[in-house]
Amino acid sequence: MTPRGGAAQATPVVFVIDDDDSVRTALSSLIRSVGLRVETFASASEFVAAKRPDSPSCLILDVRLPGVSGLDFQTELAKTNTLIPIIFITGHGDIPMSVKAMKAGAVEFLTKPFRDQDLLDAIQVALERSRSSQESEKAVSELKARFDTLTPREQEVMARVTSGLLNKQAAAEIGVSEITVKVHRGNVTRKMGAKSFAELVRMADALGIRRPRSQ
Repeated sequence: MTPRGGAAQATPVVFVIDDDDSVRTALSSLIRSVGLRVETFASASEFVAAKRPDSPSCLILDVRLPGVSGLDFQTELAKTNTLIPIIFITGHGDIPMSVKAMKAGAVEFLTKPFRDQDLLDAIQVALERSRSSQESEKAVSELKARFDTLTPREQEVMARVTSGLLNKQAAAEIGVSEITVKVHRGNVTRKMGAKSFAELVRMADALGIRRPRSQ
């Protein structure tokens, strides 16, 4: 069983931040009714202080909160690279507010009172987005681990040949023979587990190591 498969099987969790206790209770009951795990918080600071599980998750966030607003908190999460899909709920929303939230990556912007099913549908979209993001992150992490097994010279060769250089061009840039580049290229393909050159190029793209072609 691969780590990627394990992540896909992890129990998802829905976080709720709302300063109204009755709203938190109602949302918690609704979310649990469809078999999902839920954790509630009265403020953004409570959420930040809590330890969060490494599983697919999303955040239901009230726009108006004590202290930092929901929209400002969305910005703070982005700045700290906390990638969690957000569903906004509000009783005082307007079009500019919803546009700002959606442009910043929110999954949905629901104005109270909203239909329970609309929220549940948004949660499913958000959790699927979270699953996909986690799987992509784990796949890149696995690629980085393989890349780290390459020697520095093999890493140089991979960066050059996947950028479109011929073996002899890569050899000239590095200062080795063409046959040496061919040997390193074979080692790179084997260690990275690439079944084709096209797959090796995709791996290089995911790792961000392809060099721009010089004019």
